Amino acid sequence: MTSNGTAAVPPRYFADKSPPVAKLEAADVFGTLSDNEKLYAHHLARAAFEGTRIILRQCSVESESIFDLILALFSRKSAEQLKRESGVSDDDWSFFLEYVTQVLSNNGNYKSFGDTIFVPRISEQQFERVVAASGSEQASSLFKAHSESIYASHFSEARRHLGFLDEGHHTSYYSGPITQAEIDAVQKVIEANNVSPLNTRLSKTGEGSFVLKVASANKEEPKKFALPGGGTLTVEYGDHSKEMAKIATEMKAALKYAPNENARKMIEAYIASYETGDMEAHKESQRWWIKDIGPVVESNIGFVETYRDPAGVRAEWEGFVAVVNKERTRIFQEMVQRAPEFISQLPWPSAFEKDVFSKPDFTSLEVLAFATGGVPAGINIPNYDDIRETLGFKNVSLGNVLNAKVPSEKLSFLTDADADLMQKLRGPAFEVQVGIHELLGHGTGKLLSEESPGKFNFDKDHPPVSPIDGKPVSTYYKAGETWSSIFGSLAASYEECRAEAVAMYLSTSSEMLEIFGHKDEAAASDVMYISWLMMARAGVLALEYYEPKKKVWGQAHMRGRYALFQCFLRAGDNFVRIEEKGDDLVIHMDRSKIHTTGFKAVGSFLQKLHIYKCSGDFEQGKNFYEDYTTVPEEWAGWREIVLTKKMPRKIYVQGNTKLVDGKAQWVDYPATQEGVIQSWLDRSI
Repeated sequence: MTSNGTAAVPPRYFADKSPPVAKLEAADVFGTLSDNEKLYAHHLARAAFEGTRIILRQCSVESESIFDLILALFSRKSAEQLKRESGVSDDDWSFFLEYVTQVLSNNGNYKSFGDTIFVPRISEQQFERVVAASGSEQASSLFKAHSESIYASHFSEARRHLGFLDEGHHTSYYSGPITQAEIDAVQKVIEANNVSPLNTRLSKTGEGSFVLKVASANKEEPKKFALPGGGTLTVEYGDHSKEMAKIATEMKAALKYAPNENARKMIEAYIASYETGDMEAHKESQRWWIKDIGPVVESNIGFVETYRDPAGVRAEWEGFVAVVNKERTRIFQEMVQRAPEFISQLPWPSAFEKDVFSKPDFTSLEVLAFATGGVPAGINIPNYDDIRETLGFKNVSLGNVLNAKVPSEKLSFLTDADADLMQKLRGPAFEVQVGIHELLGHGTGKLLSEESPGKFNFDKDHPPVSPIDGKPVSTYYKAGETWSSIFGSLAASYEECRAEAVAMYLSTSSEMLEIFGHKDEAAASDVMYISWLMMARAGVLALEYYEPKKKVWGQAHMRGRYALFQCFLRAGDNFVRIEEKGDDLVIHMDRSKIHTTGFKAVGSFLQKLHIYKCSGDFEQGKNFYEDYTTVPEEWAGWREIVLTKKMPRKIYVQGNTKLVDGKAQWVDYPATQEGVIQSWLDRSI
């Protein structure tokens, strides 16, 4: 037992202590909308949040029950009443609230940023006192049934991490005694039969018997496919049917207020996809979404990102609704107009770039609603490679996420002077980094592909010459293959790293910095320096997300940032170094060498990442990336320092909309843990 009475789970799994709560300010921008625009936004936001239970089920088998427990606890009594009537200490009440708000914020009991379980600091006995004080039979029943999962005391070390089942980890994307080899075999069959894995879960129901569950409101006749070497795959429709039906209903309500034909076509395709489970219909929605340039209310909803699936092919539900910030959008539009100029500066030949850069809609948005386990600062979608190649994509910078204010935090692993400068400039530096990352990071590159049998998007007989070795590339994407299917679980992290490297490379451009308003040479130099230093610091912080016993990474973005940090260190010339100072680490970066040593090293690193991706060279790409993301054993002590000094992640409290006399109204909440809880109670998901 630990000092506070909890079961002997290592302290690193405790819920964060005193996590900062930030408010996503949106009341003012919502007020600028017309009545119809407000109704449009309201129904889209409801559609997004109706998928919350899908996210919970995708997180862990116990997450939905823990979510219901939390709602039941606060359904009858306020937080103040619960605390008073439970009689728990101030410390225990703080521990309780910290756990509750982190479950709500992550949409589950595993960290959305790190994929490790977190457990309450309050003891089981004290937690039970709060449950008893609630007077809720449902809460009492749920706590009794799931307290062991809440505290994870009986879980193996591996079970406390998300990952493949045959490695002892946990995942809700798969069930039964299924192996990675079986997952891969099923994947090949569904690819051959044009069944998308994005909105699915896969279970093994017996020897050679598998069921692929497809999310849809409608329950259609199952389909059966033979597996190589024997066995059967049954495709069943109607997974999450209750939620998918509610989502479709809200979409139908939003359709009445769609502002134009593109938006109407988009929503009609959404409805078709959610009702039938057909991801081709969702792809169609994205084609119309791309054509809807500069909408006042922007939104994208569906099964989007594949970060949490250990195989990297099944996507988590998410959806956002936001209002365009016209002033900041003007900056991004200039960046879009000048994109070809900056793309030509990147370290690869034109043969590895799209024939024509499809200028996307790049907007700065103020988020009204974001249904997700972890709110990002920027987005580049859709993730469908064929749409990106032919129609393009959209970039989104989320302004009120970037600017969400919390009490100043101490910036670890920096000199005092660097910490002061980063505290002052990290907002502007992060805006530059996110902007380049989304537009010119994710938005660049041509996948050399066989688009259909015998038809190629490059000269197959005279393939482009790789700048890495001066030889024609010998690999490409065969018909039916995609970036995700070839690079699998490595794809998400590899691509995030490539986008971050593009951001570092182009942030050295004075012309780029001018676009963001940094015209004074000295001030622009400071912003660039902080951008690079932030990346180096992120690489050190990334050690928290590395599991040394299994030698695996638990977070795609942080693995990518660690790789870039390694690139900085390997640049030599004393460009970046780490100083050990007792029980602390200090990062030193020679800013005078960013334009020389640093730029050269990142250019070479980025070139390899890009060429291996574009040519579908998985073997070379895998070996290269794994080399840069290998953590030396002698760094074990550094990782312990990082763990002891880690800061809790920010929790966002989002507003809600409600209908009053046929009109949509905004509901605000304070930036407190109680505000977070009330916002979820009011959503009534």
